[in-house]
Formats: sequence, C-alpha cells, structure tokens
Amino acid sequence: MEGVKPENKQAGPVAGRKSALRAFVALGVFLTILLCVYLAQPDNFLLYIKAFHVIAVISWMAGMLYMPRLFIYHTDAEPGSAQSETFKMMEQRLLKIIMNPAMMITWLLGLYLASEAYNFQGGWLHAKILLVVLLTGVHMLFSKAVRSFAADGPRKTARYWRLMNEMPTLLMILIVILVIVKPF
Repeated sequence: MEGVKPENKQAGPVAGRKSALRAFVALGVFLTILLCVYLAQPDNFLLYIKAFHVIAVISWMAGMLYMPRLFIYHTDAEPGSAQSETFKMMEQRLLKIIMNPAMMITWLLGLYLASEAYNFQGGWLHAKILLVVLLTGVHMLFSKAVRSFAADGPRKTARYWRLMNEMPTLLMILIVILVIVKPF
C-alpha cells in the first residue's frame, strides 16, 4: 500500500520496555550467578570476582567507546528529524541499559577487589582508582550530552566528539598498564 510506513520494531515505548526488561533479566542472572558463587564460597572466589569485574569493565568500555561515535553522527543530524530521533533512542538505551549498570558493577566489584585482594595498598592501585574516577567523569559528561541531545539542546561540534572519543581509550590504556605491570 502506498503511503503506509512500515512499523519500526526497534523504536518506540514498547521496544524500549522490552530492551529494559532484557537488561534487567541479564542483570538479575548476573547477580544470581554472583550470589551462587558467593554462597558456594569456592577457594578461588576472588578469581570469580576478578572475572566478573573484567566482564563489567568490557561492557562499560564498549559503551564508552561507542557513545562518542553516536554523538558525532547525531551532531550532523537535523534536530527533530527521524535520524536524530533514532540517535536519541540509541544513546538513551546504550547509556541506561549497558553503560550505567556496567559502570556500577565495575565500581562495586573493583572496590571489593581493592579491599579484599589488595587491602587498598600499592601506588599503582591508587593511580588506577584515580584514572577510574576520571573515566567516571567522562561517563558523566556523556550522560549530560545524552540529555542535551534528547532535549535538542546546544550541540558540540563533531570535531569535539572526535577528540572526546579518544579520552576513554587513553584512560583504558593507562588503567590496563597499571593493572598488568603494577609499576609502583
């Protein structure tokens, strides 16, 4: 039929609720596995915590590396256009369903490891925590940008977002070097 647009099954409140439900189910499964490991108290419990911490970090970093790319493309989209609305939805879901939960799990498990495995000792650990605080600041900057784009507010340039795209990468490289090499 002419003039009838096909329904976009990836957009809209129903699709958003389904995505949120899937994220909560995944988070629930993750927490259930973590609880079962805790209750079983295996001798290598801290290794499980490290593994879950790395999984959370990977998820968080995936979002942190992808979000500025969305901002670059969104900057070029006309406010109110269908393309702009699609980017808004993608940014909101990436932030709320992947990045925020992954960041929280990263922090919780990371602080547990810093306390239990390292007793908050070591210059490398203090430097790593400082860099994770800076990464969290970048995350908060991205969150603010998501809200600004959602309101069709003022936009930074695509060049700005290309530069900001490097911040999570640089921080990640430094954090990984500190964790693996433990230089001090």
